[in-house]
Amino acid sequence: MKVVVLAGGLSDERNVSLSSGTMVTEALRSRGHEVALVDLYLGLEDFEGALEECFTRPIPSGWKKVARQAPDLDALKAQRKLKSNSLFGSGVLDLCGMADIVFLALHGACGEDGRIQATLETMGIPYTGTGFVAAAIAMDKDLTKKAILPTGVQTPMWETFTYTEKEIPAIVARTGLPVVVKPLSSGSSIGVAIATTSEELEQALLNCIPLGANVLLEQYVKGREIQMAYLVNRTLPSIEIIPKEGFYDYENKYQPGAAVEVTPAPIPAEWEARISKATEKVFKAIGMAVYARADFIVTEDGTPWFLEINTLPGMTPTSLVPQEAAVVGIGYGELCEMIIKESLRIRGNH
Repeated sequence: MKVVVLAGGLSDERNVSLSSGTMVTEALRSRGHEVALVDLYLGLEDFEGALEECFTRPIPSGWKKVARQAPDLDALKAQRKLKSNSLFGSGVLDLCGMADIVFLALHGACGEDGRIQATLETMGIPYTGTGFVAAAIAMDKDLTKKAILPTGVQTPMWETFTYTEKEIPAIVARTGLPVVVKPLSSGSSIGVAIATTSEELEQALLNCIPLGANVLLEQYVKGREIQMAYLVNRTLPSIEIIPKEGFYDYENKYQPGAAVEVTPAPIPAEWEARISKATEKVFKAIGMAVYARADFIVTEDGTPWFLEINTLPGMTPTSLVPQEAAVVGIGYGELCEMIIKESLRIRGNH
């Protein structure tokens, strides 16, 4: 099978995506597929060969390890030779048109918000994962919470704000503490903070201005951080995240050893069943497909409080879905093939 793996892109989660894409490409090539790995944003502007050669060219060195800090996107824009507002770099769509399927190893606003999926769908190019409508809903934390309210799944109370720096003091004055600050459409915990004082809340809101000044302020719920993947009509065993320091932020997510991840989570079977049921309800309420990963805080009484769901979960060496799949005997390469097979099935290509 010919597969194009799209990674990178113009996203704060670019480095995570490049690592995911490298892993997916290596795994699929090892299973006999012809696989082209390409940076969505930079494209093929420095590649001088025929497009066909992309399916066998060496994987760029250095993409597998996730850098400790988020990328400088302004520097990336300046670096690109193609002076265009398009998210697609030179030759990317032509290359995608040659594939049997495009494997989306993208993360964050550039890849998980539905725009890339909609473009590929318009062009008749099959791709992996959830469709563009559900992807757009899941990327917006406010829309996600509104969509799952009728299911009865618990979610912390929340309020959204679009603001300027001048409006920050008024927001701080009316907000109860502690509170969780989240950029409305971001992932990998970029910009997320737990504010316990007015000063911390003010600083967190200032930090979110470069991310769009569009935030969700969420009731802080104390409990255990437990996540669960949904893969092809079933949930996988839960995984508990225990950061060694602070909370599960960008660095703790992607630096090996920064957090203890235990799967299956050491919780009662009744808790596991509740989380599984909640995950399935959220997945179906949003209209998702193929696979996803839901994040919960589970309180002392075993109630799962839903936080968010990721339509393109990480596939890096430290990512959670591959760890959960491994517990039930699904190896990394097999996981990638399952995602491809189910994606082709739902898009009418058998």
